[in-house]
Amino acid sequence: MKEMLVQLGKRAKDAEAALRTISTDKKNQVLAAVADHLVKNSEALLKANEEDVKNGKANHMPEGLVDRLLLTRERIEGMADGLRQLVDLEDPVGEVTGMKKRPNGLLIGQKRVPLGVIGIIYEARPNVTADAFGLCFKTGNVVILKGGSDAIHSNQAIVACIRETLKEQGITEDAIQLIEDTSRETAGEFMKMNEYVDVLIPRGGKGLIRAVVNQSTIPVIETGTGNCHIYVDETADPEMAADIIMNAKTQRVGVCNACESLLVHDSMKEVLLPVLAERLREKHVEMRADQEALSLMPGAVPADEEDWGTEYLDYILSIKIVYSVEEAIAHINRYNTGHSEAIITNNYMHAQKFLDEVDAAAVYVNASTRFTDGCEFGYGAEIGISTQKLHARGPMGLLALTTTKYIIYGNGQIRP
Repeated sequence: MKEMLVQLGKRAKDAEAALRTISTDKKNQVLAAVADHLVKNSEALLKANEEDVKNGKANHMPEGLVDRLLLTRERIEGMADGLRQLVDLEDPVGEVTGMKKRPNGLLIGQKRVPLGVIGIIYEARPNVTADAFGLCFKTGNVVILKGGSDAIHSNQAIVACIRETLKEQGITEDAIQLIEDTSRETAGEFMKMNEYVDVLIPRGGKGLIRAVVNQSTIPVIETGTGNCHIYVDETADPEMAADIIMNAKTQRVGVCNACESLLVHDSMKEVLLPVLAERLREKHVEMRADQEALSLMPGAVPADEEDWGTEYLDYILSIKIVYSVEEAIAHINRYNTGHSEAIITNNYMHAQKFLDEVDAAAVYVNASTRFTDGCEFGYGAEIGISTQKLHARGPMGLLALTTTKYIIYGNGQIRP
């Protein structure tokens, strides 16, 4: 196992040197070709995915996670569109910024360069395979993927399609590599490959992310779980609030930017909660409410302390009554995961206070948390949503997959 990973790492380093010299035009040509190839091979991808979905259901995978795993023709087209969007985006590699002249005549600036070899450990999200390749390739990075067993057939099919296209385009196939051994032991060894891998990015549930952060000797960009909140302020439009909540909770439940917890100002509870409860029941959402909300939401069950800090990724929503924007902010900052938070309000001061004081990667006023996404932010595909504060935060597009190096022009200067 270790020898296999070492060989994989060596090939990645060789590929890294080759990718540094590829022009932006060639990158774009390859990305467009990969997009077309994915769509052309939809039948093979769907067949491979069908096996993964069948296994997932047999293993009693939650409905929200099955939805994450599922590929459809529309989703394959979406993967391809994500790659095509990258073609239209500016290549950040090679950009020179901040060139300044020192008193001794030296010109000192910074040039944007690839991170190098990026490792990604992720769970049952086949679309991540294509997104990760696209973003890494556009920024001149090599990517090594370690997916979970739940999506192994889908990942193998997507990677095979990408590598075939790379070969046709005269580019090293090792620009993308997949670790096909899905065991935890192999994942543990992969996390120690700091000699070959420059950055490790985990994408998945709380357990996976914690394991990578705790075990890795490779620098980690933490893409966090999403215990996302919506706070309905006392001045909110109740119809707007209900529409936003329903979208954030039910449009896709198994994603990290879905709403998991609802806070409602006391003065809004009677006008909002009964109507909202009816709409949630229509979508078969289990409502876990505190004592004050319970009587206004027929069919709700009592919430407990654990509910306030849980990312359900399922048709479950926790509901709590609060008495001020200050109480809402304090609750969110205690229980959130630093992902996406929203306030529904018509009070400008409350909106600004919420934006200023809520500690999260993305903070919304009068909009669904479901917009925290690379495509929606105009980045094309995304490598993940970073909930940490160093290097990158929020949806990670092309810029987040680069670093800088200093470049210095002289004309014979020596240090005295």
